[in-house]
Amino acid sequence: MLFNSFEFAAFFVVVYALYVLSARSLRLQHALLLVASYFFYGCWDWRFLGLIWVSTAIDYFVGRALDERVADGDAALRYGQPARRILLAVSLIGNLGILGVFKYYDFFAGSAGELLAALGAPVEPRLLRVVLPVGISFYTFQTLSYTIDVYRGELRACRSALRFAVFVAFFPQLVAGPIVRARDFLPQLASPRRIDLAGVGEGGYLVLWGLFKKVVIAGNLAPLVDSVFASNAGAVSGGQVLVAVYAFAVQIYCDFSGYTDIARGCARMMGFELELNFNLPYFARNPSDFWRRWHISLSSWLRDYLYIPLGGNRKGPRRTMINLALTMLLGGLWHGAAWTFVAWGAYQGALLIAHRAVMPVLTRWLRFESRFVRGIWSAVAVLSFFQLVCFGWLIFRANALSQIVDLTADMLRGISLHGSGLRTLLFYAAPLLIMQIVQYLRSDLNVLLKLPAPVRGMAYALMFYGLVLFGEGFDKPFIYFQF
Repeated sequence: MLFNSFEFAAFFVVVYALYVLSARSLRLQHALLLVASYFFYGCWDWRFLGLIWVSTAIDYFVGRALDERVADGDAALRYGQPARRILLAVSLIGNLGILGVFKYYDFFAGSAGELLAALGAPVEPRLLRVVLPVGISFYTFQTLSYTIDVYRGELRACRSALRFAVFVAFFPQLVAGPIVRARDFLPQLASPRRIDLAGVGEGGYLVLWGLFKKVVIAGNLAPLVDSVFASNAGAVSGGQVLVAVYAFAVQIYCDFSGYTDIARGCARMMGFELELNFNLPYFARNPSDFWRRWHISLSSWLRDYLYIPLGGNRKGPRRTMINLALTMLLGGLWHGAAWTFVAWGAYQGALLIAHRAVMPVLTRWLRFESRFVRGIWSAVAVLSFFQLVCFGWLIFRANALSQIVDLTADMLRGISLHGSGLRTLLFYAAPLLIMQIVQYLRSDLNVLLKLPAPVRGMAYALMFYGLVLFGEGFDKPFIYFQF
């Protein structure tokens, strides 16, 4: 089992102390990071370390082969285009094959069996029933982006097996992202990192805020959400469903962005910069804006390695809509082997397509309106689109497609907030809302670090005592560990 929050804190303190002591030797630091990363992952299930080793080996050697140059330094690649495609196919088949077997085989085999049974040809598919390796989708996409970038000529292959292995298995973000790009992370491994008080302070703040979001906010909202989504059809009121959906919107954001903050904070303390993965997503005014703010590392990956290669918006409106639908369907399936995730991806694709269809009309209309009208429209757009996002979270959280219908019907029958848990939601969501309003108004996610020292000290104390007094879920895994 992966470390709980306390165990991870103790683990990080030990690793960080050794990391600082080994600052004179870059190679020693890399070796320490690699051993710590493998130990961290192996504490969950050491047998699945083999999958990381296979992915690392495949992409390291494929990258080296793709990057071979003629001896005289000519820019022409040693391998011809067909051979390069074969090498890329080795990486794609190897990595996606592992992902497909462990994450999707049982889902598709079981679904095919159910379909054949419905058509009058019952079969008993042979299922593997293997445990899903934690974080497999994250490190698979990470290594694939490296190989594709080398294939495109946008990145030189890493010549050091040690540095490349650290890039794949870097423990702060290994199991739930952000999905780092080799072009951003490998250069940071090539030169000594500077560990300074500013980095330690900023990193410590990110870790504390991430823990607060995960343990205090998400941890206390989880029972409210789980009780509704574990209920039978018609057993809960419309008000309970509505509050649970809003609570899940807060829970999944605080749980996932909390992990990202902890990962970025730990990395920052060690002198690394990881990509920003969330940028006030619930202040988005439309679906396109939302995906520039939510799970940024995944949405940009899907854009660069799926949507644009499919043709993006370069081949006419009809093809653009098809590309958006396919990209979001696969983005939904990336989250898990279940039809609810496929439905969620289809829903997100439909929102993007609808927005693209109406955007030209809205743009022309707003061009002639005053700044005040545009401001009012922006506020209305944020509030309205948040409702659409929350309905998407109902689809995402549902245990089955039938539950989506049942819970939606419960809300349509009428909403009474008596006994719905609204007070619990408002109490635990309030700190997040206050912080994010300040961040939004100041256009600065690190605004707290720039406030006077007494204000910062008071905020840190409130977060610390919040963890002590209201901390729940220190031993509960993060939601995105399952992806």
